[in-house]
Amino acid sequence: MGKPVVEIQNLSKIFKRDSFEIPALENINLVIEEGEFLCLMGPSGSGKTTLLNIIAGIDRPTSGELRVLNEDVARVSEDRLAAWRNSHVGFVFQTFNLIPVLDAYENVELPLLLTRLSAEERRKHVLAALNLVGLGDRIHHYPRQLSGGQEQRVAIARAIVTDPTLLMADEPTGDLDAQSAEEVLDILSRLNRDYKKTIVMVTHDPHAARHATITRHLEKGRLLPLGSEAMNEQQVQA
Repeated sequence: MGKPVVEIQNLSKIFKRDSFEIPALENINLVIEEGEFLCLMGPSGSGKTTLLNIIAGIDRPTSGELRVLNEDVARVSEDRLAAWRNSHVGFVFQTFNLIPVLDAYENVELPLLLTRLSAEERRKHVLAALNLVGLGDRIHHYPRQLSGGQEQRVAIARAIVTDPTLLMADEPTGDLDAQSAEEVLDILSRLNRDYKKTIVMVTHDPHAARHATITRHLEKGRLLPLGSEAMNEQQVQA
């Protein structure tokens, strides 16, 4: 058993629109251990991305307890939270979010510009990250010169270049063809298996979920007990 990286107790999130309150998460209890590859699944509107964003410090819970790396993330100031995210969290999004006027090297280097690393140290980190995702020969290519799968691999390199403790992936294969999706999932699996990265991935794709070491399902803002989704599938098949 690894040590807890994320500890969530009785967490809820309510969005307010005018005079309406929209519950997104309700009484979530979850522990994510060091080196775990957790997949969050569920239908649209189930709260998967909301939970991902709260764990990553992008959003804040309405109530409950959230500790990430023993930091009370829900209660720290915005300035401190931004610095904490840059040090500890890497993000991979469905739409890549690369800057089109920057080449692969420059896109991956971006998070390092907020650190005190020298230009030479940044170069070593960037090249190591791009080589890890198999794009060491594409460092001067711009996003428009890359395939979708290659763009997502650049995005993964950017996410890991600071050596974050947590890697957050929101539908990382949603815009990719089957072969490119498999390549991206293989990289995530290798980061977890060989480099012991703790990964939280949101996906609708059962095939993508099979790359994770543990899968949890959300339904209408509630986290289902472990094993209950398998029981429901067996009941449907019966």
